[in-house]
Amino acid sequence: MRDFKHFILWHLELAQAETQTSAVERACLARHAANRKHLVEIGVWHGVTTCRLRRAMKSDGILWAVDPYRAGRLGFSIPQKIAHREVAKVPNGKVAWQRLTGVQAAAEFARCEDKADFIFIDGDHSYEGIKADWEAWKYLIARDGIIALHDSCSSAGRQIDEAGSAIFTRTVILNDADFELVEQVDTLTIVRRK
Repeated sequence: MRDFKHFILWHLELAQAETQTSAVERACLARHAANRKHLVEIGVWHGVTTCRLRRAMKSDGILWAVDPYRAGRLGFSIPQKIAHREVAKVPNGKVAWQRLTGVQAAAEFARCEDKADFIFIDGDHSYEGIKADWEAWKYLIARDGIIALHDSCSSAGRQIDEAGSAIFTRTVILNDADFELVEQVDTLTIVRRK
């Protein structure tokens, strides 16, 4: 019911698209996505970060917007409707909508000739969920490519050390010899493929 009420308010332009990322996290994502050509976002929700990434990428770039967008009680996905309309307002590059899980999308992306040069993982934050996304995508990133992981570390305002995504990032990703830590901003971790 809350989603439907928000959808009506958003449709009447009395509410904005929602995001769980902070302003500084979105600025960090945009900075690392700047002039990238092959981008992937896993977990789109209302498309707020998708818009930031689309504005930042190269004008001839392509952004894979990955989210399974399960239908709600009304037979459609409210977040999908919001995201499509919000992202359409940004006239830069192309967006390839993938109504798939991160793992399913990785199997599709693997058929492409190019590797990704920027991946934002913000889907399933459970330990098994981020493990599956990491293992599916880590070999699909180009050398010097960036992988950004949301809800991957605690911040001054959010203590999430026990979240599955934070545990996996701390114990596996930050110890992966193929990647180096670039920075951490709020709950966002940025790594680069060596």
